[in-house]
Parts: sequence; structure tokens; C-alpha cells
Amino acid sequence: MADPVFKWHGHDREARFVQGTMQAATKDAVVAQLHAQRIRATRVQRQINYITWLKNSARVRPKDITRLTRQLATLLLSGVPLLQAFDIITRGLRQAAIKALVQDLRHQVEEGMPLHQALRRHAAFDALFCNLVAAGEMAGMLDTMLNRLAIHREKSEALRSTLRSALIYPSAVLVIALSVMIFLLSFVVPAFENIFASFDAELPALTRWVVGLSQSWQQHGWAALISTCALMGSLLYAVHRSDMLKERWHGLVLRLPLAGPVVRHACLARWARTLSTLFAAGITLTDALQAVQGVTGNLKYERATQSVRDQLMRGSSLTEAMATHRRLFSSMAIQMCAIGEESGALDKMLDATASHYEREVETAVERLSTLLEPFIMVTLGLLIGGMVVALYLPIFQLGQVV
Repeated sequence: MADPVFKWHGHDREARFVQGTMQAATKDAVVAQLHAQRIRATRVQRQINYITWLKNSARVRPKDITRLTRQLATLLLSGVPLLQAFDIITRGLRQAAIKALVQDLRHQVEEGMPLHQALRRHAAFDALFCNLVAAGEMAGMLDTMLNRLAIHREKSEALRSTLRSALIYPSAVLVIALSVMIFLLSFVVPAFENIFASFDAELPALTRWVVGLSQSWQQHGWAALISTCALMGSLLYAVHRSDMLKERWHGLVLRLPLAGPVVRHACLARWARTLSTLFAAGITLTDALQAVQGVTGNLKYERATQSVRDQLMRGSSLTEAMATHRRLFSSMAIQMCAIGEESGALDKMLDATASHYEREVETAVERLSTLLEPFIMVTLGLLIGGMVVALYLPIFQLGQVV
């Protein structure tokens, strides 16, 4: 696989603005080559070939990377050399994108490039992954580091899968219920409305309400639905673009009655798991906290982690810094970190904290699923059943009169 292309801006020896493109393995290599040409680079940005990205990178799923990490860790722990491990893994792959990725990694390592630099050439590996591999190579414990990475990714994916499965059932039921209601209001109720027109009697209040709802839907329903979707899309776009709105939204989610504790526990589990992995790899606590900032996906926790890091750099302990954000870090998490700092086993205490909150999330999701199922069924029965009763109520009353 060819080296990526970088577009650069800079100034030459006479302070004139210059720009161009350069093919190199990394961004640092571009800066070094420009420096050799006595050009001071002010901006270096990788150019993305979107066609190639769609064909290759988009098809490399996170679970493929997790499986690759586990296979590499297992083979290296068994004493298999790195290049031979790549060969063994390649023979077992069927998907073209991940197979091409592994082959490129093997080619670059065979030519003498360190593994972490070869990984940085691919968007499928994030900065956290590459930094941990680099630390493992420097310490001569690449096999152990890959094993820790595999455990970290497996547990993170299990947590993500738990949260995703909790949303699938109610979302599917909601979509089906809305589809059925739209069908009834668009086709079934108008058919009954023609029958009701032949009755020489006043319709029951419930029937009049359903008929009025059907008429409103036929006149303004689709416009209202499109407007609602457009409004929601605009709000989501605004939240995505504005850090202030995003922080307020993330704070609101954490305060929700049922979902709030689940989200908070999930954020704590990701935070503690990632920090434990980094600290166990020998990365300093301040550098580890800087890498942990974005792993929770919640801007409140990102800002709190930055605050904790700043306090550590001013001389505070991790426990003292976390205690200033008690709304985000629970008493148990703070106490576990305090024990870890006092005993010199912070990585183990963080790992235990992450395992605890992962179990809490699983238990909460199971409990919510158990409670939601009867609630959803009753709600569907009232909505759909109420509409059916409203349609047949005039016929029943007419039969009693006759």
C-alpha cells in the first residue's frame, strides 16, 4: 500500500508563503523533509481519497480490529514471531479490507518500520491503540500490551453491545406502533368514516376524536411529520456543532430518572477501564488522563477529566481532584482510587472499578428491559385497542338500538 499524501502550507527562508503536496509515511516525516528544505511548515493535513476510504477503511469494523488484536496477542504470547503471526492471521481472513490491512502491516514491519508507525498509517487504529503499542515496543513487552489492548477492546465492545441491545427493542416497537397508527389513520378510519356518514345518529365522543385525528393527519400529517424530522435534525446538528449545547445535552442525559444512572455508570466504566489500561502500560498518570478525556463520549466527563489532570499537575492527588467532581465520579470510584494510590495498585483498583460498573450497567439494562416490556405492551394495547374500539363502538350501539 502506497504512503498517504499530505497537503502542506509553510514559509520559505525569505518568509514567503509556499504550499504543496508530499507523499510520506507520517505527518512528522513531512515536517522533517520540509525542514531539510528549509521550509517552516505551518499546516500539514492528510488528504483523504474518499473512494479508497469507502472501499477499504469503511469496511474495517471495530470488531475486526478487536479480533485482530486478540489473534496477534495470542500468537505473540505463544512465542510466534510477529511476521509469522501476520502470515497465520492473513491465511484465516476472508474479508478483503481487513486482509489488505494486515498484509500492509506485515509489509511495513518487514521493511523495518516499527509496528506502531505502521498502525498510524490506517484510520482503523486510533491514537490510544497506537500509543499503547508504541509503549509496548519500547518496553519490550508487545505481547503483553496487545493482550491488555484486546481485553480492553473486548470489554468496551461488550459494554457498547449491552447499551445498544437495551435500545433496540423499545425502538423497534415504537417504529412498528407508529407505522400501525399511520396506517389506521390513513386507510382504515376513512373507510369507517364513510360508513358512519350513513348513520342518522350522533357518534360517541371517542369515535369523533379518532375521526377528527384522522382528518387532521390526512390534511397536515405528512407536513407535520416532515417538519418534526427536520426540526430534530436541525437540533442534532446544532448540538453536534456547538460544544455549549452538547455539554448541556450531555448534562441533561445524566440527570434523566432511569437512563441517567445507566449512562453515568457506562461512562465511569469506560473511564476507569481505559485509565487502568494506560497506567498499567507504564504511561504517566497525567498523560493517561489526557488520552482518557474523549473515551466516555460525554462532554461533561471530558471537561471533568481535563480539570482532574490540571489539578494533578498543580500537585493534587487523583483522589482529591476527583472529589471536586462528585456529581460525575461516585463515592465508590473515589474511594477505590484512594485505596489504589495508598497501596500503589491504582491500575488494579481502576480495573476492579470498571468491572463493577460494567456489571451495574448489565444489571440495570436487564431490569429496565424487564420493566419496559409490560409498559410498552400496555401502551400499545391502549393506543391500538382504543382506536379499534372507537371505530366499532357506533356499530355496537346501532345494534343495541335495533
